[in-house]
Amino acid sequence: MASEQPAPITRSVSVWDAPTRLFHWLAVVLVAAAYVTARLNWMDWHVWIGQALLALVLFRLLWGCFGSDTARFRTFVASPAAAWQHLRHLTRREPDRQVGHNPAGGWMVMLLLGLLLGETLTGLYVNNDVADNGPLTAWVPAPIANAITALHALLWDALLACVALHVLAIALYAILKGHNLLRPMLTGRKRLPAGVAAPRQAPPARALLMLAIGAAATALIANFL
Repeated sequence: MASEQPAPITRSVSVWDAPTRLFHWLAVVLVAAAYVTARLNWMDWHVWIGQALLALVLFRLLWGCFGSDTARFRTFVASPAAAWQHLRHLTRREPDRQVGHNPAGGWMVMLLLGLLLGETLTGLYVNNDVADNGPLTAWVPAPIANAITALHALLWDALLACVALHVLAIALYAILKGHNLLRPMLTGRKRLPAGVAAPRQAPPARALLMLAIGAAATALIANFL
């Protein structure tokens, strides 16, 4: 009779640093707040929330170049072929050995960041011909401002669709593969095989510097450009 295979030896590894997790959950809160303020026509609050989101996105782009290993784009942006190969095995139940974003998840991150960047930048120019002018509306002719307003609405719909897809993917990974993707983004840690090296963590002071640069760039764009 065949003997049972011993369970693989695992250990708790820190995979997501605090800046990456804070960005993730602050973005969730601010996107929800942007939706509520738009529905209630609280445009002053909506603009301030959009500017806060822009500062966060600029921080995340910088953190993707100079941050911790799992936050860096070069570590998780795979080829489209690799992403497709990964999705082909979505229904295969297997241990989770992924340190950071999987190949498909990496592309979702880039898509969400691109949509957030486009949404916040177009929001600076929005003009709905009533009273809701973005900080930079006066700098462009009315037809262009109206076109940017239409793009702003289109990007918002695309962003909501991608957020829904992102949530669905997390649920599917839990149901089909038995991978809990939510807990590590809350705690920063996950259990991985003992042979997997822990990713390098960047110092918190660097994150504060990147955030300051993102906030300063946002203030410059919104108030002076």
